[in-house]
Amino acid sequence: MPRQRKPENKGLPARWHLHHGAYYYCVPKGLEALWDGKKKFRLGANLPEAYRNWADRIGAPDKATNIGELLDRYALEVIPAKAPTTQSHNQVAVARLRKTFAAWPLTAIEPHHIYTYVDGRTKTVKDANGNERKTKARTAALREIEVLSHAFTKAVEWGYLKRHPFKQEVRLAVPPPRDRYVEDWEIAACLSIISRRKKGSVLAAQAYIRLKILTGMARGDLLRLPVPDFNTEGIEIQRHKTANSSGKRTLYTWTDALRAAVRDALAARPNAKSQWLFCNRRGDCYINENTGRAGGWESLWRNFMDRVMAETDLKDAFNEHDIRAKVASDAETIEHASALLSHANINTTKRIYRRKAERVSPLDPKT
Repeated sequence: MPRQRKPENKGLPARWHLHHGAYYYCVPKGLEALWDGKKKFRLGANLPEAYRNWADRIGAPDKATNIGELLDRYALEVIPAKAPTTQSHNQVAVARLRKTFAAWPLTAIEPHHIYTYVDGRTKTVKDANGNERKTKARTAALREIEVLSHAFTKAVEWGYLKRHPFKQEVRLAVPPPRDRYVEDWEIAACLSIISRRKKGSVLAAQAYIRLKILTGMARGDLLRLPVPDFNTEGIEIQRHKTANSSGKRTLYTWTDALRAAVRDALAARPNAKSQWLFCNRRGDCYINENTGRAGGWESLWRNFMDRVMAETDLKDAFNEHDIRAKVASDAETIEHASALLSHANINTTKRIYRRKAERVSPLDPKT
């Protein structure tokens, strides 16, 4: 009878285990020569790195008979093509899915199993006002089912199955979109903070807000703005998020306000020689392209908002994404809002980013 796996190793591929913060592969006896002569081969410090090294050594499986093997191939072939942050989230989702479904035959899963999986992760709690809400565990379960569904889509593509077992047959209630609308006076409050220095974080955050209010650019695009790319017509970007899909490009034409916002951003930089409009003291871009994270900028923004909350009348903090939603909400038409946000699908703009009440004129009475 096989030995039961430790809790920290459940959800990992066969012969993998977590040890002292790193992932290792227990090499089958006699195959040590294929793994640098080691009995325990270190795959990596995190799941994305471990799967990359695993793929380099053995490649993806040619066939799969159970969901665990399908998820292994999905992790090796599909996830590495995604953005770094998405890779990390997907690898965690795969590990969680394996805990439940790894040994299941591909043909065993049915729609009711999906409902059971999500319901098993759902808990209802009451907030300070007595209102009931679902915990984040349900949201995580929904994201995991998205990964599982896509894996089965690939299973059909790879010839493992003739049809997807639960696509378009499961209707799960998803959390409502965030509806925080940032008022004009709240933006003014952020811009009213007095910087203690001639350069630095406060001025950078304020310049960032001015640019975001004018353009609606996503954080990843704003923080990746290289100064040399500005041209005589305006600021042209290719959305980083969709560069490998729609490839959509947007040109924000110059206005006096846009030029002034760029000048403010340039003046606030702690390193004037940097090629980036927003940079740290070393002149580097805030975004780490290996991980997709912007830890330095997140700290800057958090500290800035702490000052805003302490020194102004603002009581309900907002995030950067809420500013992007404000731009979409304040645009006169949905078409203009979608163009500002560089959305390929106008429905995304309408469903998530238009947060103001729709203005409707009453009908004129007939009599």
